[in-house]
Amino acid sequence: MTNTTSTPATSLTLGLLQMTSSIHPEENLAALEAGVRDLAARGARFVLTPEMTGILDGNSARLRGNARPEHADETLALARRLAAELGVWLLLGSQAVVTDDEDADGRLANRAFLIDSAGQVTARYDKIHLFDVDLPSGERYRESASYRPGRNAVVAATPWGRLGLAICYDVRFPHLFRTLAKAGAQMIAVPAAFTRTTGEAHWHTLLRARAIETGCFILAPAQTGLHKDGRTTFGHSLVVAPWGEILADGGEEAGGILAEIDLAHVEAARSRIPALEHDRAFDLVEVGNT
Repeated sequence: MTNTTSTPATSLTLGLLQMTSSIHPEENLAALEAGVRDLAARGARFVLTPEMTGILDGNSARLRGNARPEHADETLALARRLAAELGVWLLLGSQAVVTDDEDADGRLANRAFLIDSAGQVTARYDKIHLFDVDLPSGERYRESASYRPGRNAVVAATPWGRLGLAICYDVRFPHLFRTLAKAGAQMIAVPAAFTRTTGEAHWHTLLRARAIETGCFILAPAQTGLHKDGRTTFGHSLVVAPWGEILADGGEEAGGILAEIDLAHVEAARSRIPALEHDRAFDLVEVGNT
């Protein structure tokens, strides 16, 4: 008797699309389509796009005027059509989305969408940690003026393994990544629009640290270059292996990069350093005057 039980393939060709998204959604549709088609033609079975793929705009009023609910979002609709036509899985890194539940104050969701090869949305994640920061360069960001924070960490099944979802500033909160890994994530996506200032200082170090701490592949498609809202993003889309090696780096130009990964390396890394199994409860003791 032939055993017909199938097991997931552990090897995967990834495609990361690096973009310079503008304040005009229609300008980003062509870049998204061209990039996804190119990566699929080059062999990618799973394509990931950066944070704010469809619109990148620091002007809250203009952003809200261009945002749409899911059913009317042209970028999401295009991503779903491309996934189905090309037979690839696609992570739409994030979109500014009008939601129904808590929009009385006008804030949006910064939402990632995982789309299967039939074009169906299989998971959603709303960015939990919002970038409200004043940088030494003089740059000032207040994401909480435009977005409300998400409440739920998300791990989703794919044909190759389990994927944890995070977005940009989330990378600075290691407890989120540890939670995802302990829930079974073997890959964690970190679509981003990292500023050049913080990217030059911390981007590679943070992503390598999150990979090493969790024993996961880290998949980080990024925005790059000078955007029409005046900001400059760092680029350097990365794929990082569970042992911390950088497998692919997108540099500073817009375009797509490929990486071959084998999820068997997750268990190998975790067997060598089983830190996820060694967490212990502890009490904090404060000594001396404050």
